[in-house]
Amino acid sequence: MDYIIKYISTSDAYTVRHPVLRKGKPFESCIFEGDDLDTTFHLGIYKQEQLVGVCTFVKNNHTLLSEVFQYQLRGMAVLDAYQNQGLGAKLVTQGEAILKEKKINVIWCNAREKAANFYKKIGFNIIGEPFNIPNIGKHYIMFKKL
Repeated sequence: MDYIIKYISTSDAYTVRHPVLRKGKPFESCIFEGDDLDTTFHLGIYKQEQLVGVCTFVKNNHTLLSEVFQYQLRGMAVLDAYQNQGLGAKLVTQGEAILKEKKINVIWCNAREKAANFYKKIGFNIIGEPFNIPNIGKHYIMFKKL
């Protein structure tokens, strides 16, 4: 199958983020701090004309990481019917290439417990202790040096 990755708008990111990450919760719950900053960018992966996966990259430093130039990966979501096909890895890889061009040293995320193995497979490591996000579940801080 042929997929295309391209920059998308914030509102386009919500169309996949909400049903995957905030299913059954108010729409506003899929709107994240930093979504509309000038330094933020959103990527989408399309199968033909259908947006099937999204991820957001926000310029944001985590105190557990010493690198000066950091970005946070947020809102990583692939529609259920397209999961486990490597699309999430393709999105992250494309985002990493963009960040390397921007001279970013490290990328990090708050990974859901069920997504931790996905991130490990693409080179992320856990740092710090697990934590709970109310009504969402257990998370790990994960990072990858670029």
